[in-house]
Amino acid sequence: MQRSPVQEPSQILIASPDIGFAAALSRALTISTHKPEQCHDARGVLRIAGRRDFDVVVLDLELGEQADIDLVSFIRRRSPRTRIVLLFEIAKLERALDGIRQGAYFYLPRTVMPSDAALVVHKAIRNIAHETAAHSYEHAAVEEIAGGSPAMKRVIEVITKVAPTDSTVLLLGESGTGKELLANTIHRLSPRRDMPFIAINCAALPDQLLESEMFGHVKGSFTGADADKRGLFEEADGGTIFLDEIGDMALVTQAKLLRVLQNGEIRAVGSAKPKRVDVRVIAATNRDLERAVENLGFREDLYFRLNVIQVRIPPLRERLETLPGLIEHFVNRANTQYNKNILGLDDHAQALLCDYSFPGNVRELESVIAHAVIMADGNLIRAEDLPDHVRRGVRPRLALPNLAADSISSITDMEAQLIRGALERLNGNQTEAAKRLGVSRSTLWRKMKEYGIPAS
Repeated sequence: MQRSPVQEPSQILIASPDIGFAAALSRALTISTHKPEQCHDARGVLRIAGRRDFDVVVLDLELGEQADIDLVSFIRRRSPRTRIVLLFEIAKLERALDGIRQGAYFYLPRTVMPSDAALVVHKAIRNIAHETAAHSYEHAAVEEIAGGSPAMKRVIEVITKVAPTDSTVLLLGESGTGKELLANTIHRLSPRRDMPFIAINCAALPDQLLESEMFGHVKGSFTGADADKRGLFEEADGGTIFLDEIGDMALVTQAKLLRVLQNGEIRAVGSAKPKRVDVRVIAATNRDLERAVENLGFREDLYFRLNVIQVRIPPLRERLETLPGLIEHFVNRANTQYNKNILGLDDHAQALLCDYSFPGNVRELESVIAHAVIMADGNLIRAEDLPDHVRRGVRPRLALPNLAADSISSITDMEAQLIRGALERLNGNQTEAAKRLGVSRSTLWRKMKEYGIPAS
């Protein structure tokens, strides 16, 4: 449960076995109209912080052996937006540093004066206020990107409602419709916003490597595993994992993902010991998962676990009202990336973009804007700064190699030549080659291995 934006007086918990210090700090904060609550043992923290959320918790690490950093983890999981100020013994600095790694806001020696500790609490409260303002700005930016499109307004309405929860979300839509952008937006609007957001393309790696990438591996678990490796689920602990192209995931890996969703546990490749993780999962696909379930290509139980909240994202051609907001968003991003100062587009360039159908959806728009920002000489993007195919209003097609009849001994020979030709023309970009050839990234990788085609 999350509290609404900070109100006065702020909710503060002082948890310290030093009753005199807790009382003095409480008096210092009460002068500022705050009304702190006090407790003096670990059980009190678990009871009180488990019942309600606090803006700030002043937590003494000497509450007891069973408390330690587990209390930091407990408070962070219970209320990720709570600012935790740690009190520690000078000789035990490492314990405080562990608390910071767990997500605590600040640490102070136990010898600190109550008045100085009160200053840090006030700073933490101001930090919450700034974050709340930024959160409001994020909502405004999302609304702007939605533009006047009724379809996108519905999408924004759904993700705004689901973002504050820990529910899984399944994003459906054509390739390039902006599923990762929306997943990132859900994360930024959630209480997990200060924790990692990690995206994994499930079609970009062969099955065993995908499992290792997600869950980690132990040394010697397979050829090339020269050391233990943490998986991305462990790296994202406390945050959000975005699983793109989930429909391309192998059935054996689907079973292991199901365990994460059911039990919050991962198991590294080659290990029998499970690890607990607290990760929100957002998945996306451009495939028909219901049909994949019927054809036994996707687990039905995993589909139901992922499909708690389903969001269908319309293609860009069906929501051209969103173009101005998206263009501004991508221009700002490209300005930062390429150290430019583009203010916008002239009328001719704007008209060309509005007339273009964007078969590659939002991803293609981002590429077009990046191209234009790089090419622009002044502060405005002109028509001549846009890619040729946008000015012509057609999408460039992949030129396939000329296949002479006498050079083809079999269908597989033709397939190998097509793959080689596509990779040559796309400078070895396997993801784009797979998309142009109409196969998944993992299928392309297997075909390359089968035909002995090296990755450039």
